[in-house]
Amino acid sequence: MLKDLFYIGLGGALLAKEKVEKELNELVEKGKLNKEEAQKLLDKAKAKGEEEEKEAKTKLKEAIREVLEEMDLATKSDIEALHKEKKK
Repeated sequence: MLKDLFYIGLGGALLAKEKVEKELNELVEKGKLNKEEAQKLLDKAKAKGEEEEKEAKTKLKEAIREVLEEMDLATKSDIEALHKEKKK
């Protein structure tokens, strides 16, 4: 399910990128924007997308961490601590 959601999100992002590029190219052709302005807008949109991706990853990691805590599963550090205790 997560894999499907990932692919849906990726597909949507690619479609949006293509749509934005098409619209900007049309504005350049009509003379309403020059190529430099269009590139700046693309760069700005890309930076915003990267920022949103980082925030989404952070929120997803936190949500997963919370779910694991609620499930009361042993963490890697818990297991390592047990191994250290066993060696003593």
